[in-house]
Amino acid sequence: MDDVVVDWKVQLYTLLAALPRDRVVSYGGLAKQLDGVNARMVARAMSSLPAGSALPWHRVIRSDGHLADHDGAVEQRARLLADGIMLQGNRVPRRYFL
Repeated sequence: MDDVVVDWKVQLYTLLAALPRDRVVSYGGLAKQLDGVNARMVARAMSSLPAGSALPWHRVIRSDGHLADHDGAVEQRARLLADGIMLQGNRVPRRYFL
């Protein structure tokens, strides 16, 4: 069972690493690419990334385009802007979705 958990997380992090700099994806969008995984599982896996992770965690947002409410929200916003992703309030426009 532990091998299965590790496998989907490795797949998740591989998908995340391949995400283009000027695009975002939703938790559910990532989950759809992984067998037996839902958006909450993706969110939990994302929250367990170590501080300073090189993976572009900041490009994973809610399906409605809003940024998630978490401790890294200010950093997420700054990183998205640095990636050239313009925000409308606290929301990423659909044109940036993968």
